[in-house]
Amino acid sequence: MSDEEQHDQSRPAPAGPAAEPAAGPQPEPIRFFGTTWVDHANGYALRRAGVAIGALLAAVVGAYLLRLAYEGLEIGNVGPFLSISVVVLFAIASSIAFAKTWESFGRRPARSSDEAALKGLKAIGFIGSLIAYFLRCLVEAPGEKLHRAEYERATAEFARRRGTRTGNPAARRPKRKK
Repeated sequence: MSDEEQHDQSRPAPAGPAAEPAAGPQPEPIRFFGTTWVDHANGYALRRAGVAIGALLAAVVGAYLLRLAYEGLEIGNVGPFLSISVVVLFAIASSIAFAKTWESFGRRPARSSDEAALKGLKAIGFIGSLIAYFLRCLVEAPGEKLHRAEYERATAEFARRRGTRTGNPAARRPKRKK
């Protein structure tokens, strides 16, 4: 171990307000956006544009690769039934993946075996998921509305709990009668 690594490990934890945990609920980070969705700072709009362009480019590249695969089937002369079946399979999988991905932006997915069973279908229909991601980035960060509602609810609940707390009830003096 080098001297710098030993020095970094032996450094004491920072003191002051940075070392103390922040009061109240903390916003949940969103993939690619962190917590910039809370106040739309630190390049939030640029990130949204970048993620939207990236998702669209990935969908176009994926569609092109699927086209190459389809042409490979045509070159292999597998017959029209298999060729049409592959196209229909990817179209159905993409539409289901789009619907499930779009739905996941508005609500938390259930912890059930249904969601686990759809992982393979979502992987096959990745183009639908990418298109859903692209379209959502045009409006907001994917999942921002859900995270914002949960964060505001938690903040309001925290403020309500903190507002009713006035100290130790046992240490209070009884009120005087007039």
